[in-house]
Parts: sequence; structure tokens; C-alpha cells
Amino acid sequence: MNVAFLEELNLGERLVIDCTNPIAADFSALVPVEEGSGAELVVRAAPQAKVVKAFNTIGVNIMANPTFGDTKATLLIAGDDTGAKATVKILAEELGFQPEDAGPLSMSRYLEAQAWIWISMAMKFGYGREIAFNLQRR
Repeated sequence: MNVAFLEELNLGERLVIDCTNPIAADFSALVPVEEGSGAELVVRAAPQAKVVKAFNTIGVNIMANPTFGDTKATLLIAGDDTGAKATVKILAEELGFQPEDAGPLSMSRYLEAQAWIWISMAMKFGYGREIAFNLQRR
């Protein structure tokens, strides 16, 4: 995963939503990222940016309509800046998701793995793209 172009953008302290996943070019697996996740590579390339991992565990069709009957698809977010996560949470709610805080940016590696599960189920195991994960509470 090459994020060198981010260094040239001079993002400063802007909010950056990382919705990417480090998938192999042959679409066979996630590419192992040394020392963490793709989102953590973004931080190394733009160290002052407020990076939030979100919108990476679902397909674009679900982003366009995240409701399933009266249930909202869960959107997990991870990041180290609480204000940036709050902004992403508001955006997710406005789009119709049920956003949930998955913790610090170090959790991004697990969100990327969850994305690979969604991709595999949707594209390789016959579930199709009209699926989403949902966090249930009692």
C-alpha cells in the first residue's frame, strides 16, 4: 500500500477519513502491513492529520442505503482524536448508519480484517453485496 502521495498533499491537521483496505492486487487476500494497518500508514504519511478509519467494512451500495427494514447497518469507526471521531459519527448518522466507536486507530487492522470478511462473503462465498454487519445490544 503506497501512501507517499499523502506527504505531498500537506494535509496539516485536517480530518482524514480512511476508507481503504490493503488488498492484494490479485484480490486474493489482505496485504500484510508492517507495524499495523493501512490507516496507520496514512498517519505516518500525514502525521498531523486527524485520521479516522471508517466506511471500509461495507460496499458502496450499502453506503447509498444503509437501512435494512427498520435496522440501520453498523458503521465501526476507529481513531485517536475524539473530536474527529465525533465528526465522523455525525456524518455516519446523517447518512443513515448506526455508528459505533471501535476504539483507537490501532483497531484499524481489525476493521480491515472485518472488511476482508465482508468482501469474501459478498464476492466469493455467494452472499452478494446486499449485506452488512450489525452490532446488537441488550
